[in-house]
Amino acid sequence: MDFLGTIKLVFRVLLARKGRSFLTILGIVIGVAGVIIIIALGAGAQSLILGQITKLGSDFLVIEPGKSNEKGPPVQIFGIVVTTLTNSDAEALKNSAQVPHAKNVNAMVSGSVTVSWQSKTIDTNVVGTDSEYKNVFNLKMQKGHFFEQQQERGNANIAVLGYSVSKDLFGQADVNPIGQVIKVRSSSQAEAGGIPLRVIGVVAETGTAFFQDMDDQIFVPLTIGQQQLLGIRYLQMIHVKVDSSENINQTINDIKNVMNQRHRIRKEVDVDYTVRNIADAVAVLSTITNALRLFLTAMAAIALVVGGTGILNIMLATVAERTREIGLRKAVGASNSAVRNQFLLEAGTLTFLGGIIGIIIGVIISYLISLLMRYLGYDWAFVVSIWSVFLAVAVSILTGVIFGLYPALKASKLNPIEALHYE
Repeated sequence: MDFLGTIKLVFRVLLARKGRSFLTILGIVIGVAGVIIIIALGAGAQSLILGQITKLGSDFLVIEPGKSNEKGPPVQIFGIVVTTLTNSDAEALKNSAQVPHAKNVNAMVSGSVTVSWQSKTIDTNVVGTDSEYKNVFNLKMQKGHFFEQQQERGNANIAVLGYSVSKDLFGQADVNPIGQVIKVRSSSQAEAGGIPLRVIGVVAETGTAFFQDMDDQIFVPLTIGQQQLLGIRYLQMIHVKVDSSENINQTINDIKNVMNQRHRIRKEVDVDYTVRNIADAVAVLSTITNALRLFLTAMAAIALVVGGTGILNIMLATVAERTREIGLRKAVGASNSAVRNQFLLEAGTLTFLGGIIGIIIGVIISYLISLLMRYLGYDWAFVVSIWSVFLAVAVSILTGVIFGLYPALKASKLNPIEALHYE
């Protein structure tokens, strides 16, 4: 029998058993769709994580209190409070004679607060910082201005609002927030009234950076944030913007020299701070996310193996069910290879169709997930690579061939006389 005739016969057989064909295809559809979705989710998550970090640029350094592995998480994640970083440390790092390549140096603390205006009250985050913050994070202002060095050092009771905070407080009232007086209270403060702060600016809509919603926070001068709101006298972080990525290593050494001298550190074991390089963090996270994507893809491939097992079982049942048909075909001259090829084509056709349907479903679901993530405010990329599509199709066909081979061989080796007498 010619190849075209075999194809026609295969489709007639599959259409005659629509229910069984559908159940066979279903396992492959789920497996292939799973591969496409998981690869797309892995790529989207990787773009989100790396995008959050690269927004800060490769010329960005972070100094944290407490000694930790520079490639590991900060100790604060484990609930440990370290008070070794001070305002005077940040001031010392601004000395261009000691750290010549530090373009901007910014000190900050942060915490949770309740903000009220008239009868409106919201919970948000407060960032106590200095005038360099806007330069380090490239903030754009929607209204008014960020506080200046003179206002910051004069402990002026002023505040700059994030976009979302301004909208929640003043949006419905249609009031210009500039000049309005808000009251801010931290959870540790007993007084119900809070500290009155005059609004001098609103930051333009920014989104997230380093997994922090830049729009859902307010900014106050550093000492206001430390002493009046959070009740602390230490820093939680210092940011350093370097004039060029080529000078990163030199700047790290300069920072360590200044910090070691100020903290009287002579041995490595006594170091009480950590300098983090954002560029190194990108490289480490790229390695981690790539490994995670491979792991998730392997997990999705298990679904294809399950689907292949289903094909094996159904094809074996089909061979047993069609024993008389096979015997009749061989009795009228069909060769072993013709019977084998027919059953192989049946398995291959089912898995190929399942692969195509799975790809379509996987792409659609991946796209809907990316739309949902963007709606939630995440910078999530919709990525379905060509190689993942080819991989899904190739694996689905290979699954059909591998798991359909044994039933096909079994069918081809049936004795025609015994097959015709099979009940």
